[in-house]
Amino acid sequence: MRINLPTALTLGRVAVIPVVLILFYIDWQHARQAAALLFIAAAITDWFDGWLARRWNQTSNFGAFLDPVADKLLVAVALVMLLRDDPRSVMGVLVAIIIGREITISALREWLAELGQRKRVAVSMVGKVKTAFQMIAISLMLWELPISGIPVYKVGYGLLFAAAALTLWSMVVYLRAAWPVMREEF
Repeated sequence: MRINLPTALTLGRVAVIPVVLILFYIDWQHARQAAALLFIAAAITDWFDGWLARRWNQTSNFGAFLDPVADKLLVAVALVMLLRDDPRSVMGVLVAIIIGREITISALREWLAELGQRKRVAVSMVGKVKTAFQMIAISLMLWELPISGIPVYKVGYGLLFAAAALTLWSMVVYLRAAWPVMREEF
């Protein structure tokens, strides 16, 4: 298999995960900010790789499989790091909502694909907005330090609440779209 640029960007997103993890935990003055910048770069590739693949007609089954896996790994690892750093019960609930939804919808998509119904749960606008809120929230929380007096961690934390609400909403949208198939299978 030849690796094209969109697939290379997706693989790069996976490869950056341990670097973000290491930077988050090492005792270096600007390590968290470096982790945030790498996370932001990886988040941008999440949009850019798919756009390039479609534009250049370089879509592949492997890329279609790897892209959501890379996204979910990046988000899950970052959320678990942030939860370990801030183990309050509210943070735990937000992380559980986001990761639980990702697992649920991934399983639903896989099941529907086996039934030839994958398009019922194609990515929706709510899902895209949820992803944007989630990536911005995590980036700000990773950065942590105030910028020009703006408490970016608190702003990110607030956005994580919005991301969790959008997460639940998008899950309901996907489950409603899949309900006719689910009802037939019961």
